[in-house]
Amino acid sequence: MNKKDIANIRKQFKVNNDLLKIHEIFNVYIMKESSDIYHQQSSPFDLLEEEQKELFMENFKKILSGQLDEKLFELKFRRDVDNSSQLILHQGLLSNDTDEWKAHMLQLVEKMLKEKQYEMDIVITFIRGEYMKPMKRRNDEAEESERDSVYANSFILCSMNKTQDPKKELLFDYVEKEFKYNIVVDPIINLKAPISGFLFPCFTDNAADVNHVLYSAGKKYELNYHFIEEVLNAEETMTAEDDKIVFEEIVKHVAGDQINTSTLSNVYDEIYRVIEENEEEEIPKLDYKDVEKVLRSSGVEEVNTEKVETAFKTVIDDESYELKASNIVPKPTSKSIKVKTKVADLSISPQELRHVRQVHLNGKLFLMIELEENTMIEGFEMIPEALFQKAKDVDD
Repeated sequence: MNKKDIANIRKQFKVNNDLLKIHEIFNVYIMKESSDIYHQQSSPFDLLEEEQKELFMENFKKILSGQLDEKLFELKFRRDVDNSSQLILHQGLLSNDTDEWKAHMLQLVEKMLKEKQYEMDIVITFIRGEYMKPMKRRNDEAEESERDSVYANSFILCSMNKTQDPKKELLFDYVEKEFKYNIVVDPIINLKAPISGFLFPCFTDNAADVNHVLYSAGKKYELNYHFIEEVLNAEETMTAEDDKIVFEEIVKHVAGDQINTSTLSNVYDEIYRVIEENEEEEIPKLDYKDVEKVLRSSGVEEVNTEKVETAFKTVIDDESYELKASNIVPKPTSKSIKVKTKVADLSISPQELRHVRQVHLNGKLFLMIELEENTMIEGFEMIPEALFQKAKDVDD
């Protein structure tokens, strides 16, 4: 799934939407002390009160929120796995019987609890439904509505949520005219911040892809590897942060620890060019041969195939690994390149990096930034100083 596919289905999670039909909801309450199922309950989603529907819809949207390779990860199921979760989910997807569907979901719950102790009571929620996406009309003169023809796909979504103790509060009773201590013992289910979840199957080009599952981490870059490997039986994955670190280490192995800003800017420009050339296709990936081309084109000296291939083997122990191009460069629209010094830390947009230089002057090290206009600090315009001109005159 790409970010557009995810956005399309996420925006459908709203009450009374004819493009999204949730058939059933199944809640399972797990006790932290014993990791046992304390209670389970299912019902048709339409029978919930409107307020409950709203709460759950927001929770499901949270599962589908975040950036790919940061909080959301399209995972491929492993082959030749006993009691495969892919098979369990596929059988649940095809089942027309509620009890049979629940039995399949409970198989997944058993996997979640196996050799796992949670720090708090948790609630695992499953829904199954149908997601519909209108087909585009071929021309403006077509008489039928775009909603008369739709892509329809069944799905299962899982959301895991922690519980928390109710707040201790002091209330005022208007009738009795007295202050009262509010005693509530029922735990609160925190639907605003799910700790994990997934969507099955993935959707690509308006078609279901049952060989992949969309995993949702509780927090950015914080993957639950027990959930990925033991519950979903999916292959290991790398985060965008991991890809970026791997790329930086590979460049260091090839070019050394030191690099000037002009060359680094060229490296980013080359990768941006690769991304733009493949904009309409699948997310471009770079193997060691592609990285070699990027470094050569960027002006890095003494680059050869053997050197780059060895760097891949050294850093990630896999010369065939492919880096996602979009993961290893700062976003073009964000000030995400950090320039760190002992005096101050700066944020520079990628396209402006070429205007930054580190220079030696009179035995001291300076960071020089080429500007097109005077700098403003706290509303004050800085006065240009002739320090560099004076130094030049002395040298002459």
